[in-house]
Amino acid sequence: MKRRRRLALLMATTALAIGVVATGCGDDDDGGSSDGSDLSGSIIVDGSSTVAPLTSAAAEEFNAENSGVDIEVRVSGTGGGFEVFCNGDTDISDASRPIKDEEAETCAGNSIEYDEIRVGSDGITVVTGADSDVGGDDLTVDQLKAIWEPGSKINNWKDIPGGSFNDVDLSLAGADSQSGTYDFFNEEILGENDAGETIEPRQDYAASADDNQTIRSVTGAPGGMGYFGYSYFAENEESLTPISLDGIAPTVESITTGEYHLSRPLFIYVNRESLAQPHVAAFIRYYLENGVALAETERYVPAPQEELDKGLAALPAAE
Repeated sequence: MKRRRRLALLMATTALAIGVVATGCGDDDDGGSSDGSDLSGSIIVDGSSTVAPLTSAAAEEFNAENSGVDIEVRVSGTGGGFEVFCNGDTDISDASRPIKDEEAETCAGNSIEYDEIRVGSDGITVVTGADSDVGGDDLTVDQLKAIWEPGSKINNWKDIPGGSFNDVDLSLAGADSQSGTYDFFNEEILGENDAGETIEPRQDYAASADDNQTIRSVTGAPGGMGYFGYSYFAENEESLTPISLDGIAPTVESITTGEYHLSRPLFIYVNRESLAQPHVAAFIRYYLENGVALAETERYVPAPQEELDKGLAALPAAE
């Protein structure tokens, strides 16, 4: 069930739809629901492929109790999600990074006010295939930078500086430039140039918005290396080997504490005009009240309870 949901989510043209696909942003429906709930209307979500499965799980569970609410979850990456969100075309934007200044300015220019709500935690997980024989499963952050920095000519594991890896061709796969995962990985691993801009990675890698494609690229090559959110690793761990960074493995515990170097928060951004509608507020309330259970079921790391409580406190009073 979960694997089918992920595959559907990452179909660029179809997206995952919960209930009847909506055509407007937060438009109310005049009819009631068949389950006795008085809530009706539509909700459109777009954005991060990392956050989308969690939002989709919340939508499925909520829709089971509120069949009059139609929720469509699309995936166009964090950047693509903010683009349509700040144009007023969606109600909620899934995001694996905070909104950028220029995106916030676009929202402001279009009179889009929003609330940022943390819904989970994540650790970008660097992996090789479970069957690969590269000679180790630990890298330093400096070694990872040497591999991914622009102009890098490291194409064999044995050429990684300071390492003692085997003679195996290195092939790389990861997120494309529309992804918040791409932004965060480059910021944390490659850093900034003298102009204060995030350094772009080497371009000879298999870039994709589809994390399942990254998994296929990694497992399809003897020395494949890739990265994506922790939940995708957890779902596919039988075919993958996680790489520790500076001796710290990506685990629920190390991500929760932030000890793992590539730990990060996950967010949803909610249009305040949409949030004033009862069916949207009810969905967000359900999402947060069940945030820990949803995260654990979907193999995410839950957001701290105080962050979930903070989000709930910002919601309109339940009617």
